[in-house]
Amino acid sequence: MTFEELGLHASILQAVQDLGFVNCMPVQEQAIPHIIYNDINLVALAQTGTGKTAAFGLPVINNIVCRRENNAYNSDNRKRKNDSDSAQWHQTHALIICPTRELCIQIANDCKKFAKYLPQLKIVPVYGGASTEQQIKELRKGADIIVATPGRLIDLLDRKKVNLTEIKYLVLDEADEMLNMGFKDDLDNIFTRTPQEKNIYMFSATMPKEVEQIAENYIDNPVRIQIGQRNQGSENVKHFYYLIHQKDRYQALKRIADFYPDIYAIVFCRTKIQTQEVADMLIKDGYNADSLHGDLSQAQRDHVMSRFRLRNIQLLVATDVAARGLDVNNLTHVINYELPDELEQYVHRSGRTGRADKQGISVAIINLKQKKRIKALENILKKQFVQVPVPTAKDVCKKQLFNLINRVENADTSHDEIDAFIPEITKKLSWLSREELIKHFVSLEFEELLKYYKDAPDLNVDELAEKEKQRREDKQRSKLKKNSRKRDFNKDHFAELCITVGYKDKIVPQRLIGMINEYTPSKRIEIGKIDINNEYTYIEVSSDGADDVIDALNGRRIRGREIFVDYKEMFALNGKNDKKNKRQK
Repeated sequence: MTFEELGLHASILQAVQDLGFVNCMPVQEQAIPHIIYNDINLVALAQTGTGKTAAFGLPVINNIVCRRENNAYNSDNRKRKNDSDSAQWHQTHALIICPTRELCIQIANDCKKFAKYLPQLKIVPVYGGASTEQQIKELRKGADIIVATPGRLIDLLDRKKVNLTEIKYLVLDEADEMLNMGFKDDLDNIFTRTPQEKNIYMFSATMPKEVEQIAENYIDNPVRIQIGQRNQGSENVKHFYYLIHQKDRYQALKRIADFYPDIYAIVFCRTKIQTQEVADMLIKDGYNADSLHGDLSQAQRDHVMSRFRLRNIQLLVATDVAARGLDVNNLTHVINYELPDELEQYVHRSGRTGRADKQGISVAIINLKQKKRIKALENILKKQFVQVPVPTAKDVCKKQLFNLINRVENADTSHDEIDAFIPEITKKLSWLSREELIKHFVSLEFEELLKYYKDAPDLNVDELAEKEKQRREDKQRSKLKKNSRKRDFNKDHFAELCITVGYKDKIVPQRLIGMINEYTPSKRIEIGKIDINNEYTYIEVSSDGADDVIDALNGRRIRGREIFVDYKEMFALNGKNDKKNKRQK
């Protein structure tokens, strides 16, 4: 179906044509006619990046304009006074609620483009992290449509700077994200301040039970539309995974980045600490990278996102919360440095790429213990994940070399200024044969890369050998745990772990406890005695959480150095302390 066939207002259709839109995307084809022609509520399940903003923005703007032209509102009704303010207001017809500042700005900007030829229509975004007074000033000028994040909207409602008593349309965009971010109470609060008679349009990429509950509580007899399967990712995204040792996770990330010279990706981490650590290491190693997480100020976030949109940053390392609502086109990859705690969140992550009918790649870097989670993801997305080998040093060098050769082959040689120097250059290099000249050129360009990857190890895991090793270690751990339970039958059950950091790494108990809490957010880990030596730390943790602590901390970095964690008895059994001392020598 084309946009011309939808019956949009002529001014809106002209704006759509200016944007180059011709054919509707599936969610637009299904949602827009329902909203324009039927007095209904709507619940739409559609993956991120499938054109949802136009699916609700175009028909909502269309309905407001048509109602106005049909004299649904006279000029007196379009002016209201605040109880404490004499300024004149537009009556607010529609409210669009979304989870993040970035998405709020994006939706407002898109709607303004749709209303390009409707200058009388006022669209105002309100969100946290920006001047409240400036937003109030914009609202006083009039707001036919308010696009808002929940927290800032409630603040303005409490100040009596927003009036929602006359709205006709309420849109919830990325409803699942809002609930994941803890906005349920805020949404309940907002709903109580809106009129009973209104149309509600809810859009969500996934449909967990919490979203279903919102629909059941607030939306009467909605029409339901579904693009693809429930919780299914975009058809344009291919899913791969790399199987590595936990300690090699960062090296694998660099191999992936090096293997794709034109990579433009978001690298997802689980925590703010990990996000900053990975970004810092990438920057130190010469990559165009930066971080995006909740500890950054709004000015820092804006600066990072501006550089990323301009592609001055190739690798944006981000947490799930910080990346919500980001709208960046043409991402080549989404890299799951760590899989999310909630596997449904993977749908949102992977939906950042493969937008607007373009192909994208979503990859996960996992260790052997996490492989079962890939199977769970395949069941959720109804898609197959393909295991691919981590590129070897030879693979990377070959890929980089031919990328350079392609750039040389396609270089623009039309610059007249260069012609004057060609005879002298030719004379200077005349002693070199064609093959020797190419070799000199390649050697010059690739000296650093070849030096870096000389004797680089293969990062791929021998799965059969690892499973056998894991089986032996699990058997030994089980035996140790059993003996520990016998010893401590009448005591609190703690397991003693050894961590390869100590006083020389500036480690203190508070830092160690903070890391455990940060990296095991879904577990309540009891912590007992902590004994810090110069090079090692022995720490008691609750036995039922010991394996979680080992998996969470093993391979992490403190002050740029990789750490290892295991049961104290396993260190003694495997001689890991000796291995570490040899590496340091």
